[in-house]
Amino acid sequence: MNSPHPESSRQRWGTHRWFAHPALSVLIAVVWLLLQGSLAPVHLLWAAIMGLVLPWAVDGFIGEGARPRAGGTALRLAGRVLWDIVKANLVVARIVLDPRSTPQPAWIRVPYVLEDARAVMLLATIITNTPGTVSCVVDEERREILVHALDAPDPQAIVDEIVQRYELPLREILG
Repeated sequence: MNSPHPESSRQRWGTHRWFAHPALSVLIAVVWLLLQGSLAPVHLLWAAIMGLVLPWAVDGFIGEGARPRAGGTALRLAGRVLWDIVKANLVVARIVLDPRSTPQPAWIRVPYVLEDARAVMLLATIITNTPGTVSCVVDEERREILVHALDAPDPQAIVDEIVQRYELPLREILG
């Protein structure tokens, strides 16, 4: 029987698999501490335990973790996305609350050249999390994402902005 993992079961369950997803381990630990609202020793201990055990337990289901290549670019992208979310919320609030606003909604096809499926998914997620835009369909055959924009007076400018601000850094980070 062919295993999805080429290594033997002894290697697979060996200690080297405990840290197969270090970013997920850190994320789980941080989220646990945020949910607890405390840095008490008991919460730190539970954060460490959960950060180690949960990724180990689901390793066989989620496969190989992504290995980002450009940590600085990843941090800049995260900051850019957070800033864009705040800025877009203000723009959307102005459009919705101003009775004189006349938004020009549009469906826009955003072509992508990303090769990694995780990068494509991340790009679609970034688009959706930025208020005023929603990624509706990822068409892998055409290599494009169908996006609905609340206000798109210049659809090509939105495509160019998505490619420049999000896709190019994702290509550098994940390939």
